[in-house]
Amino acid sequence: MSRVALVTGGTRGIGAAVSIALKNAGYRVAANYAGNEEKAKAFSEETGIPAFRWDVADYEACQAGIAEVEAALGPIEVLVNNAGVTRDAMFHKMTPQQWNEVININLTGLFNMTHPVWSGMRDRGFGRVVNISSINGQKGQMGQANYSAAKAGDLGFTKTLAQEGAAKGITVNAICPGYIGTEMVRAIPEKVLNERIIPQIPIGRLGEPEEVARCVVFLASDDAGFITGSTISANGGQFFV
Repeated sequence: MSRVALVTGGTRGIGAAVSIALKNAGYRVAANYAGNEEKAKAFSEETGIPAFRWDVADYEACQAGIAEVEAALGPIEVLVNNAGVTRDAMFHKMTPQQWNEVININLTGLFNMTHPVWSGMRDRGFGRVVNISSINGQKGQMGQANYSAAKAGDLGFTKTLAQEGAAKGITVNAICPGYIGTEMVRAIPEKVLNERIIPQIPIGRLGEPEEVARCVVFLASDDAGFITGSTISANGGQFFV
């Protein structure tokens, strides 16, 4: 039978592209979402991918949601930690709420989602965990102390779990997208995109969600079995590590 993949934040943006790409590659896919019921329903009707609602910042909700997915599809063998939010502000104006919301979803959410599936992956001797970090977790970004800290933390989490999972057949890798043409990015004023953002990208354009999704499909595959603890920078040459 085909493997089961769960994508958090999997009904919109990069997550939607990842969910669709994994389905097209033969996986049985479940897409998690947090709040937009209307878009999640439309996504499921259009793609045939079931959507499950819970907040990745809530550990007990993650346990319950994962149990629901596994009851419907089977044990989760591929986990894509994609869910994320921004609450941008210059640090001197940043509130504890803005800090905590981003850390709780973008960093603690990885623990909350990965911990409940980790033992099963170890027992079965196979697992793929792909964490969607960000270029701004690599280089930092003004006005994003919370987001950059969380996304940098995702990379440390990735490297540590890669070491712990390797002997049990589990690989753990990260992808750091740059500016991708999602709904959120395309909402930036065209003048700002054309004059301030795209000129920083040597390739000369925004990335497409499908380009990130193809990286995920590769890392989830058997072909990537010797790759773990690695970071793919999908940023059009904007930043090199």
